[in-house]
Amino acid sequence: MQHVDTATWLQPLRERGLVPEGCLAAFVVGSAARGWHNERSDFDIYIVSSDEWESTGYGTIAMPLNPPRVRTEMFYTGDRKWEVTYWLKEQFEQMFAKVSWGEYNRGVVSARVLAPREELALSRLQNCLVLLGQEWIDASRRRLSESAFRSFVVARSLGAADDCVEDALGQMDAGNLESATLSARAALGFAVDALLEGQGEYGSQLPKWRPNRFRAVSSEFLSFEDYWALETMRGYDPDDPRPWINDVLTICQEIAMRVETS
Repeated sequence: MQHVDTATWLQPLRERGLVPEGCLAAFVVGSAARGWHNERSDFDIYIVSSDEWESTGYGTIAMPLNPPRVRTEMFYTGDRKWEVTYWLKEQFEQMFAKVSWGEYNRGVVSARVLAPREELALSRLQNCLVLLGQEWIDASRRRLSESAFRSFVVARSLGAADDCVEDALGQMDAGNLESATLSARAALGFAVDALLEGQGEYGSQLPKWRPNRFRAVSSEFLSFEDYWALETMRGYDPDDPRPWINDVLTICQEIAMRVETS
């Protein structure tokens, strides 16, 4: 487990008065939490409390929750941008309610369950670096693993992949190979996301990290090298794209047969 120097992380926040008294949890999320960051990366912090954040200069991001927003603060240390997002405990309760097994068994359309930022917030609980509130994080991680979150996101990704596969097949039949190529590429991304989500490796809202996420899991039938060859279109022939398209669609269909939604 990555060592967390909490004092170093918390000092810039506390110097600016950005940690509320009623803080239930504070944690680093995003690339820095996983050791994937670089010199140009932003630092992202989530803070959870019982009361809404108040200051003279906060920003606001609309959310389909009650209240329908989260508040943010932004500052720089040197050239590094820090963004602090303030969530309410009740907002996490609402997000967990959206991914309950009751909702899943009710047949709620997976693609409409969570907004992208909601999905990202829940998924980041898995690999965050805890600064404050380890007990709250541990309890939230248990709730996430016991919820239907994995089933919802896998079903969403598999459904999107299937739609793109059907598009690609129809476009190939019509001789529209350029569009079929784009549809196949999209299908591959969704299918690989489903494969990773099936193993608890979330974060498909940020496709730039898909290779890192792939390396973090093991796949018995698709190696990283084979995946990366498809992702980078290594075998693509613009004069005869059908073989590459068919290879991609075959992999997508194999993933769909192997990944379970529940």
